[in-house]
Amino acid sequence: MNIEGIGAIVVGGGSGLGAATARHLAERGADVTVVDRDGDRAAQVAAEVLGHSVQADVSVAEEVAAAVTTAMARFGQAPRLAVNCAGIADAARIVGREGKTSVPLFRRVIEVNLIGTYNVMSYAAQGMMDLPPLETGERGVIVNTASIAYEDGQMGQTAYAASKGGVAAMSLPAAREMARMGVRVCAIAPGLFETPMMAGLPEDVVAGITANVQFPPRLGAPEEYARLVAHIAENSYLNGETIRLDGATRLPPR
Repeated sequence: MNIEGIGAIVVGGGSGLGAATARHLAERGADVTVVDRDGDRAAQVAAEVLGHSVQADVSVAEEVAAAVTTAMARFGQAPRLAVNCAGIADAARIVGREGKTSVPLFRRVIEVNLIGTYNVMSYAAQGMMDLPPLETGERGVIVNTASIAYEDGQMGQTAYAASKGGVAAMSLPAAREMARMGVRVCAIAPGLFETPMMAGLPEDVVAGITANVQFPPRLGAPEEYARLVAHIAENSYLNGETIRLDGATRLPPR
């Protein structure tokens, strides 16, 4: 799929990986709608890319549906590319100090990361299925965001790893289901990236984290994630995959 001239919706596009993706797609000629729970951040990024912004919580299906409808109104049709970067990384042990469980946290992380991703994928696909096919036969591409924690989650990351494992596991069955409508589905599993979550950590903590990255020995740049999104969109034979983007990192137990 040629990115130039298409409509794209980037969910979680107000910061981090999503903001970098919105900027990169706009530079490549896409008309971008930026969706984020933080409406101010979404509006700021949208202004940078001469796009449009929508405030929405991905865990609320009605808000996701409204965001896709708004994007369709702007583009005159459904977006051909949907990228879902929204997520939270709350951590807690299954049973913590004094025997306290973390069931409420687990439920919230699943609602945002997994159900939220499913909401975005569902409403994006619903719009794409009515688009006229391109010369390649494609109608659209959906890129979800997993995490390397889905394979090597650390202590305290049970909720996060479970949510991202669900995102990764959806890639193949979703791609198989949507093949008949010409919609491809992939996921990216990022490793350790320069995001707002990392920015707040002390230098020695970041150095310890970076020590696990084989090569190049540094945190990933959000722009590198964005370039992989663009490549997935452009490479019509990429489908049903979850791609690790991590510099050969394997997370230690803690």
